[in-house]
Amino acid sequence: MKEKIINFVNDVTKEMKKVTWPSKEELKESTTIVIVVCLILAAFTYIIDMSLTWILKGIF
Repeated sequence: MKEKIINFVNDVTKEMKKVTWPSKEELKESTTIVIVVCLILAAFTYIIDMSLTWILKGIF
């Protein structure tokens, strides 16, 4: 059992060395894009919700 754990940790360490981590600038850009897209989707959802509410109040 101890051997399996040691092998697992060694394998994870080897794989983590292969990972290409983003630079600080790339991370900032990606974060900005995610926040902007979330805000756009939130605004779109709000507009659709208010429109449907207004339409349904007019019908009933």
